[in-house]
Amino acid sequence: MENETAAVIDPRDELVTHLGVLRAFALSLCRNGALADDLVQETVMKAWKSIDRFESGTNMRAWLFKILRNTYYTSYTKARREVADVDGVMGENVAVKPDHDGRLAYTDFLRAFEQLPDDQREALTLVGASGFAYHEAAEMCGVATGTMKSRVNRARQKLIEILDLSPDDSLELTDSGTMAVVTSGHAVRRN
Repeated sequence: MENETAAVIDPRDELVTHLGVLRAFALSLCRNGALADDLVQETVMKAWKSIDRFESGTNMRAWLFKILRNTYYTSYTKARREVADVDGVMGENVAVKPDHDGRLAYTDFLRAFEQLPDDQREALTLVGASGFAYHEAAEMCGVATGTMKSRVNRARQKLIEILDLSPDDSLELTDSGTMAVVTSGHAVRRN
């Protein structure tokens, strides 16, 4: 009996291994580094307080993403009543990719990505960039698997349309998350 409990990993120890992907997901939702950090901190605090509700042996990353997503949308609803960043001061503080050959393509991608509806951006981030299976992403968002597949497909098609790509075109990107989001039969060249 003691050997069985020794093999079980404390979920609190596993929680910290997901901070990087949590921050990336938070950035994709709020598009502001400081707000993303606050969102991750709030998520970790909520998870820590509710760790006894986490079912050992299940997908902790999915559990954390769901907490983060719910926290974001709760704060987003509250923030709609607050003053927006009209002058763009906060938006200018977002991290900038270093100079490289693919920077223009990356900038074009970001502009196109921001034009997508929230549900499609979220779907691409979960399935494409974060690597969740369609059914896992669908569960986190509270929708059917088919709905998640449809959102991802529509989002990729819209990106292709906005970026004016053809099947033979390639993008020069260095960011693996971005590459995962746009790859759907299109050549992506990594620098």
